[in-house]
Amino acid sequence: MDVLDLTRLQFAVVTIYHYLFVPVSICLSATAAGFHLAWLRTAREKYLHLTKFTGKLLIVTFAVGVVTGLVQEFQFGLGWSAFARFYGDVFGPTLAIEGMLAFFLEATFLALWYFGWDRLPRRLHAATIVVVAVGTLLSAYIILAANSFMQNPVAYELDPSTGRAVLTSFTELMTNEVVLAAFPHTMGGAAMAGGGLLMAIGIWRTAADAAFRTLARVGAWTMLIGGAVTAISGDHLGKVMTAVQPMKMAAAEALYETATAAPFSLFAIGELGHDRPFFSIEVPGLLSFLGTGSFSGTVQGIDDLQAAYVAQYGPGSYVPMIPVAFWTFRLMIGVGVLAMALAAYHLWSTWETSRRIPLLPTFLQPGRGTPGWLRRFVLLAPALPAAANTFGWIFTETARQPWLAFGISKVADGVSPGLTRAEVIASLAGFTLIYGLLAIAWYRLVVHLSRQPLTPVASEQEEPEPVPAY
Repeated sequence: MDVLDLTRLQFAVVTIYHYLFVPVSICLSATAAGFHLAWLRTAREKYLHLTKFTGKLLIVTFAVGVVTGLVQEFQFGLGWSAFARFYGDVFGPTLAIEGMLAFFLEATFLALWYFGWDRLPRRLHAATIVVVAVGTLLSAYIILAANSFMQNPVAYELDPSTGRAVLTSFTELMTNEVVLAAFPHTMGGAAMAGGGLLMAIGIWRTAADAAFRTLARVGAWTMLIGGAVTAISGDHLGKVMTAVQPMKMAAAEALYETATAAPFSLFAIGELGHDRPFFSIEVPGLLSFLGTGSFSGTVQGIDDLQAAYVAQYGPGSYVPMIPVAFWTFRLMIGVGVLAMALAAYHLWSTWETSRRIPLLPTFLQPGRGTPGWLRRFVLLAPALPAAANTFGWIFTETARQPWLAFGISKVADGVSPGLTRAEVIASLAGFTLIYGLLAIAWYRLVVHLSRQPLTPVASEQEEPEPVPAY
């Protein structure tokens, strides 16, 4: 692997690892705020204990996300300084605002919430965790707006003297059609990731405390609703993607020839080239519907787009890695659907009802309780949405190749000059080692917190604290 490939691998490792924690943090902040408001309204102790439990999970996950996010930003200067120099006037303001939101707004109000139990007025205290939840959404939106510039560059002009991209309208950047479509899609995926974690913990610990049953069902509903939002918004995002990056949609199906009523392959075996795979399961017209909204719509093929890009941008290959785009697109959808099915089955099996559904076998009747096989495979609940999110981002970024910013800056032009293979390998090994240790620490902390009883056990020999503390 040359310097370019190693630098791309390093960026992929850091980005994918960082994004394992970001969606979970987004969901946990909203869940903690929801439980807190439910306790404030109903005064039920169950919601109070669930609020504090999800808050602990949020703090642990938020801390790891912040650490890995810092490395993510430093990478632009370490490995991609040429791109940072070109893109800095556009990306700089978004990173600055996101940093102020994440480090000042979210972290400050999260600390106020954590240390404010029995110190702040109840309504004001509840407002702090709501601010944290809103801050995470704003932070995510701004970062997605920066990424959307790379998918569909808007609100910029090239400085003729420096050749750098200069931001012309922050409002136009924030209202890029790609970010408007990608934000609900990404938030749906975040709901699935956080919901999967809560559902897994709830199922695992239901026998220890009845409140964990509520946690499991809330997690399952969150994952199911998040999956529905992801599917609906993904349909719209696919049409926007086809309009601004037609090569990406063609690569998702390995469609080399422009076609009307183009089919979509659910599964294929064979070489992904100009010839169709020797075996495939196709849905007629589905690719046209995903790209154009019509089952009889026309989808441009890879060969025609390659010829058009050569005429527009000059000689070179503008075709991304077809097998990666083809399979990550399907794995994203397939794993996401499997996660939704797991959540739906848990909700069905724990539905408290005496009603029997005719013709259904006994083990499929509602209210039968969580079956043993589901408890054995409970770790799949958080793993499936995490995998779907990862496949989605791999598709989004690799199917844009060879562009960093589509149409104006290529990947090969963005690597830091003078960077050596030894430097990239050493930093990649260091990141991998540190991230591995962070993963172990996060996992052990989550397991430790999950094993603790939700209801605190008071000891008669302990002196009460002067001020009740969380």
